[in-house]
Amino acid sequence: MNAYIRSLGAYLPRRIMTNNDLAKVVDTSDEWIFSHTGIRERRIAEPEQAASDLGVHAARAALERGTLLSPDGQAIDPQDIDLILLATSTPDYIGLPSTACVVQDRLGIEKAGAVDMVAACSGFIYALETARNYVESGSARNVLVIGAEVYSKIVNWKDRSTCVLFGDGAGAALVSPSPEGSSSRIMRSVLGSRGSGVEHLLRKAGGTRKAFVPGETPEEELYLSMNGRQVYIFAVQAIIDTIKELLEINGLTFDQIDHVVPHQANRRIIEASCKRTGWPEEKFFMNMDRFANTSAASIPIALDEMISKGILTRGQTVLTIGFGSGLTYGGNLLVF
Repeated sequence: MNAYIRSLGAYLPRRIMTNNDLAKVVDTSDEWIFSHTGIRERRIAEPEQAASDLGVHAARAALERGTLLSPDGQAIDPQDIDLILLATSTPDYIGLPSTACVVQDRLGIEKAGAVDMVAACSGFIYALETARNYVESGSARNVLVIGAEVYSKIVNWKDRSTCVLFGDGAGAALVSPSPEGSSSRIMRSVLGSRGSGVEHLLRKAGGTRKAFVPGETPEEELYLSMNGRQVYIFAVQAIIDTIKELLEINGLTFDQIDHVVPHQANRRIIEASCKRTGWPEEKFFMNMDRFANTSAASIPIALDEMISKGILTRGQTVLTIGFGSGLTYGGNLLVF
């Protein structure tokens, strides 16, 4: 039995924050941000919106599109979902309960298991591979994979080196057994980590390593902090190594890949990877100019947009690549 992505959905908050808007609250400019990142604007959640709210919208979109995208043309009853995997590093609550359980309740899916997956910007990659294994082993038939993030609530809006990079959004994929005779399948994945780089991208306080102490914990330690240079070096090499490994273990060449869908962190990272390898940049789908870095949500949001625009069609071969805090990295090879 093979597993495939049956359908996709996404949700972007309505509020748009442009680089010019940011320049009014922090010392930066549209020219500087775009030249260094490729980002023009990002979506920002409303004050009352949490990761689960965005995730529910994306999940419902994926479920509603099941008939449209499924090769067998069959709709799916939400009650037939066996497992919900929600990738996020901006959960509704710290540690417990899982945001996946909040989504499960909001969707009214009565019997599904639900769990959060924490691999930051690589979270969707990890969750998709986990879903594949559940379906192909027969442990679950239909798995709902969601990436949902509200980074606007954990970035330091006084720190121009980080606040310009991130946005909010959610994407979802429904993973099910491939229809008989269909070539659509999730083929292989590569998952990796570099825990020695933990300090390069993290929220220093608020967990059990460094608990929040009122009146003592510096405010900035509750927000995201990043060693941009070290993360850049790691990300470029992670893209190159992951793509090469996925091609090698599947006996493919880069020319046989229709699309590469990378985590939408920074255009310079993609450009550097292509320059070092000679890979054509036009094969890498990028939309960070409009949505910025939405962490675990960036890849499903990109896939959903590619479908909507007719860029991605059934039968095409796709590589997804993620990298982020942990440090984590990984990629999925799939025939859509």
